[in-house]
Amino acid sequence: MDWKVGYVTIGVRDLERAIKFYRDTLGMPLLYAAPEFSYAAFDAGGTRFSVAAGAPENHGTGNKMTGIGLVVPDVDAAYEDLAAKGVEFTMKPAKQPWGGYMGMFADPDGNVFYLDGAA
Repeated sequence: MDWKVGYVTIGVRDLERAIKFYRDTLGMPLLYAAPEFSYAAFDAGGTRFSVAAGAPENHGTGNKMTGIGLVVPDVDAAYEDLAAKGVEFTMKPAKQPWGGYMGMFADPDGNVFYLDGAA
């Protein structure tokens, strides 16, 4: 399978505070902010670095907002291949409200990965 780490997403408590920190303090160029999805993305030297705000109980160990985006040419084909090998999908590939198409799976230790068609 042709894999590429397209992006990394981490969970944050406060979207605006995170934007100010990563953009203004660290100097990462802000690619876009989507407050309606509690999401912002930055350019981290060719890899997209994203933050997603959520409820406080979603932060820390096991944060459902934190993950690594694995980009593949064909999400559905990759899903079928991985599911046939017993990979546990926490979300089957589907069209997302922001327009993307992705699924989510966990490794044997429960680490979540996004299976995405575009970074």
